[in-house]
Amino acid sequence: MFALDGNVATPDAKDLIKDSTEATFMKDVVETSRDIPVIVDFWAPWCGPCKTLGPALEAAVTAAKGKVKMVKVNVDENQRIAAQLRIQSIPTVYAFWQGQPVDGFQGNIPASEIKSFIDRLTQLGGDGGLAEAIEAAEQMLTEGAAADAAETFAAILEEEPENAVAYGGLIRAHLELGNTDEAEALLASAPPAVAKSKEYEAARAKNELAKQAAKAGPVAELESAVTANPANHQARFDLAAALLAAGRTEDAIDQLLELFRQDREWNGGAAKAQLFTIFDSLPPKDPIVLKGRRRLSSMIFL
Repeated sequence: MFALDGNVATPDAKDLIKDSTEATFMKDVVETSRDIPVIVDFWAPWCGPCKTLGPALEAAVTAAKGKVKMVKVNVDENQRIAAQLRIQSIPTVYAFWQGQPVDGFQGNIPASEIKSFIDRLTQLGGDGGLAEAIEAAEQMLTEGAAADAAETFAAILEEEPENAVAYGGLIRAHLELGNTDEAEALLASAPPAVAKSKEYEAARAKNELAKQAAKAGPVAELESAVTANPANHQARFDLAAALLAAGRTEDAIDQLLELFRQDREWNGGAAKAQLFTIFDSLPPKDPIVLKGRRRLSSMIFL
């Protein structure tokens, strides 16, 4: 499970899989299942199929990385529990959620069916804290703790390699740290499912803007050039890049909107394209984005 103290913790197997008794069953299973699905494996040392099913279940639970837990009950040593739950043959497996049995099966089953069983349970229990960890990482990035954010996003991706939000967040964290090579490598190696996401597109746009910003000239010189000749489209375009590099996003948008107003077709529609790149790099509901899109739309449909 994820801890929101700035670090992401991957649970140890001992925290996920344990033996239970009549004395601890309520705590190990019923109470624990209030927060996370719990699988109960009823077995006995003399049961041949149990020796195959048990390890397979343990492997599947471990692979779920904290989204489900497993409790093993030896029916020979805990006959009262077996009787209460009407265990008539072993192996028998029950799944508990919110204090109640919600699923189960008897006998040995193939690995594919075990995975399906686990997958159904993980959907009941949510994402195992991934959403909270992502929120914490985004907060770190907002507060300027880019290194901590990168570490947290990377840990999330170890749990869920195709998590587009974490993938885009990791790229943005590297860009904040100036790790352009790492950002480029992540963009180039993104899984297909991630590469189609809006989070990936936002990170790609931010990377493109970062590359342009690195080449931008001094703001003061470019402002002087635009003031001297308001029709100098290249100077205005370069000024927008310099303003972006200086963190003055709204001013950069103003310059690009003015360039679009003067000549929307200049350099193959570069002003409009650059505006969309900026919009894509920011959260969709950012007031700067909403205002900029409205102003651009009003110009387009004049």
